[in-house]
Amino acid sequence: MQTETKTDTIKTVNPSNGKTLETYPYMTDDAVESIIEKSHKAFLNWRLKSFEDRATIITSIGEELQNYKSELAELMTDEMGKLLTQSKQEIDLCQAICNYCASNAAENLKNEERKLSDGGTGIITYAPIGIVYGIQPWNYPSYQVIRYAIANLMAGNSVLLKHAGNVTGTAKLLESIFKAAGLPEGLFSVLVINHEQSDTIIKHKLVRGVTLTGSPSAGKIIGKKAGEELKKTVLELGSNDAYLILHDADIEKAVEKSVKGRIYNNGETCIAAKRFIAVESVYDTFKEAFVNAMNDLKLGNPKHEDTDLGPMARKDLREKLHDQVTESVEKGATILCGGSPKESDGFFYPATVLENVTPGQPAYDDELFGPVASLIKAKDDEDAMRIANDSKFGLGGGIFSKDVDRATKLAETHFDTGMVFINSFGLAEPNMPFGGVKDSGFGREHGGFGMKEFVNVKSIMISKD
Repeated sequence: MQTETKTDTIKTVNPSNGKTLETYPYMTDDAVESIIEKSHKAFLNWRLKSFEDRATIITSIGEELQNYKSELAELMTDEMGKLLTQSKQEIDLCQAICNYCASNAAENLKNEERKLSDGGTGIITYAPIGIVYGIQPWNYPSYQVIRYAIANLMAGNSVLLKHAGNVTGTAKLLESIFKAAGLPEGLFSVLVINHEQSDTIIKHKLVRGVTLTGSPSAGKIIGKKAGEELKKTVLELGSNDAYLILHDADIEKAVEKSVKGRIYNNGETCIAAKRFIAVESVYDTFKEAFVNAMNDLKLGNPKHEDTDLGPMARKDLREKLHDQVTESVEKGATILCGGSPKESDGFFYPATVLENVTPGQPAYDDELFGPVASLIKAKDDEDAMRIANDSKFGLGGGIFSKDVDRATKLAETHFDTGMVFINSFGLAEPNMPFGGVKDSGFGREHGGFGMKEFVNVKSIMISKD
């Protein structure tokens, strides 16, 4: 989450050149209160709409995202530095989420009947609860918003958004897109606010749920504040995902997917491949090819077609990443490529590989949120699995092996994460649950699960007599 200073405005900055894009004033407390009241009023009407009526508008939101694709993609790249091609891919994913939710909500949230002990009938309904407040990060400026907002709108709730300050422009454009698609006023509202105002929203009697995507430290703070108010939460937090290269892995494929998995979105992804654990029998072969591939990546302007890796989103994020690399080296890690910030007006950091990564180093213990890979040697498959689970995090992970059945069994029985990718790397799928365990948070989004997080599972029991 972005560190906010005691000012009356938020400033967005282009990470490619360090230049200011826009300045946005914080909303007044009275304006925030008015938005909350309008959101609640909108919910009271929206909850009565049929799934078919809601789906029509949600599908239109997906279509409007495509209509605004060029403008939205350019803005995301300008605000946080992702490759322009990946900004466009993000918008495609957003439309897919809209279509999935629109097509599946009626089935996922339909009433269920069960027989009661007296022979009567029990009905289970999934009723919307009201306003869901989302606190979202900058790394996927549209997807992170669409992921929670669309599921909750389809469930019949209304939505408030506090986006990361450095992507405020994207947040406001999304609000315009939702409006252009015909979503009734008040159902999706962007709040340009500070942390103190955010705390007040969590406490507000009309706000019924809170969802956060961010760091574990932010998750603990927001989880505590919401818990004190007895508000339901979904926390999608950070991770240090391990990818195993087993003895029978296709090394060429493993290298290709591992590089993409580490530097996709400029490496600033919670579910990115971060620790690469290769067994002894293939370690040297994988290491040589992996380091060469990482070293060959072109760092540069994210709008240029030949660029492989753009800038980090903010200067402070680059400084933190380099501090983690430096500390890891001081504690015994070795730099195989990269490892030094690029001197420029932008916030560039090269693709970096660290070896001799051991417990006690940030590269082993913590999340490195940028294009830095940790390379670890394991004795065998069993040792690789042990190292993978030797983490406080549990979001995703991966296995490279030609024996897919065995890899699947390892994923089922041994990987202590919410998601496992076999012979690929982590990307969201609208029809598959997304979320983690341990310090990576709790709750699920996508796959129909997100639509059930903020509903009242209501029992109606009708006596036989």
